[in-house]
Amino acid sequence: MSFNSLGLSDALLKAINKKGYDTPSPIQEKAIPPILEGKDVLASAQTGTGKTAGFTLPLLQILSEGTTKRHRPVRALILTPTRELAAQIFENVKEYSEFLDIRSAVIFGGVNQKPQAATIKRGVDVLVATPGRLLDLCNQNILSLASVEIFVLDEADRMLDMGFVRDIERIIKLIPKKRQNLMFSATFSKDIKKLANGILTYPVSVEATPENTTVEVIQQKVYRVAKAKKTDLIIKLISEGNWQQVLVFTRTKHGANNLTKKMISSGITAAAIHGNKSQGARTKALEGFKNGSIRVMVATDIAARGLDIPLLPHVINFEIPNISEDYVHRIGRTGRAGASGEAISLVSADETSFLTDIQKLIGMKIPIEIVEGFEPDPNASTEPIKQGGARNRTPRGGGNSKSSKSTTKSSASNSGRRTRDRRN
Repeated sequence: MSFNSLGLSDALLKAINKKGYDTPSPIQEKAIPPILEGKDVLASAQTGTGKTAGFTLPLLQILSEGTTKRHRPVRALILTPTRELAAQIFENVKEYSEFLDIRSAVIFGGVNQKPQAATIKRGVDVLVATPGRLLDLCNQNILSLASVEIFVLDEADRMLDMGFVRDIERIIKLIPKKRQNLMFSATFSKDIKKLANGILTYPVSVEATPENTTVEVIQQKVYRVAKAKKTDLIIKLISEGNWQQVLVFTRTKHGANNLTKKMISSGITAAAIHGNKSQGARTKALEGFKNGSIRVMVATDIAARGLDIPLLPHVINFEIPNISEDYVHRIGRTGRAGASGEAISLVSADETSFLTDIQKLIGMKIPIEIVEGFEPDPNASTEPIKQGGARNRTPRGGGNSKSSKSTTKSSASNSGRRTRDRRN
C-alpha cells in the first residue's frame, strides 16, 4: 500500500514525499482511514512505529477541508505528557502542513509564556500542548478551547503514570462535547480502558504491534554486576567499545547528575536531561547529543518517549525500571524505523525481581553476561530497592506487579507527581 491509496490530499502527499516517505507504516495504514471518516480511534502503538503521522496527517486533512475562520480559534488539540514529545509533534505538524493553510503552535512549561500567548493571540488551528501550561493559559483567559473539533490524547499511558488524570478531566470540560477523539497508548491497562470509555464514542480500535512487545531488531543483553561497580562497568563498556552515541537511563534525577559527573571526569562527554533541568538546558543537551558533541546523554524516564534520534545505536539501563512497561519504552529509543540497535541493562541483586517482571512482560529471557572484575556480589540482598516510594507506583500495565497498591494510595502518589510535573 502507498500513501496515495489512503485518501490523503495532494498537498499532504507532496509534504510526505518531501520527507522521503512512500509507504505507510502499519499504524498509519490502519489509523488514517477511520480518522478521515470522522470516527473516534483508540490505537495501540509502540514508539518508533510512525504513530505521530498516523494522527497528524488525517487531522490536517480534515481541518484543511473545513472552513477557516478569520480569527483562527484552536480547532485541533494534541495533548502530550512531556515537553520533548510536544516539540517533536509540533515539528511534524509544521512539516506535514507546509503546503496547507494551517497554523500550528506548541505550548509547554519551563519557558516564558509571553511568546506562546502572543502566538495564540494571532490565531492557531492546531495546538500541541502539555497539560500544565495548557490549563495555566486557559485559567488566565489567554486561551479558549471552545472551538476544538478534534482532540488527540497521545501517550495516554504515560499521562496516567505521570499523574495527569485530573488535568485531563479538567481539559475535557473545556472542550466541546461534540468532537472527534483520538487516543494513542503503548499499553492498554484497565486504567487506560476506563479513561478511553470516558472520552471516546464508539471508537475503532487499531493495533500496530502486539501489546507490550519489544522491537525484534533490538539486541538485548543483561550484565549482572555488583551495585558498587556499575559506574566503572558502564565507563569501561562505552570507552572500550568506542561508542559515540549512548542514551543511558537512571531511576532518579540525582543519580543522573552523579553519573554524568563521573562520565565527564573519565573523559567521556556527557549531559543529563530530566525534569529539574531548565528547558534551555534540556534542549542544549539534546542538540549536542544529536550532533555528536556529546557522546552520552543520561536521562530519567521523562526522556523515554518523545526523543526522536535517528539510528541511535545504544541504550543502557544503568538502573532497570521498577515498572516493566518503562523498559519497553526505554529500549524503544533504539531500533527505530527498522534499524538495528543494542539495549544493555546493568542489573544488581536488588533489581532481580524487576528483571523477572520485565522478562515476563516481553515473553523472553534476556541473555545474561558477567564481566570479569565486575562480578555480582554473592552476599547482596535480592530484596527490591525502596527509593522515595518508587515501588508504590501503580504499574501502567495493570498487571499483578508487587508494586500495585490500593486505588487511594495510587491517587495520592499521582497527586504528588502531578505537582512535581506541572513544569511540563
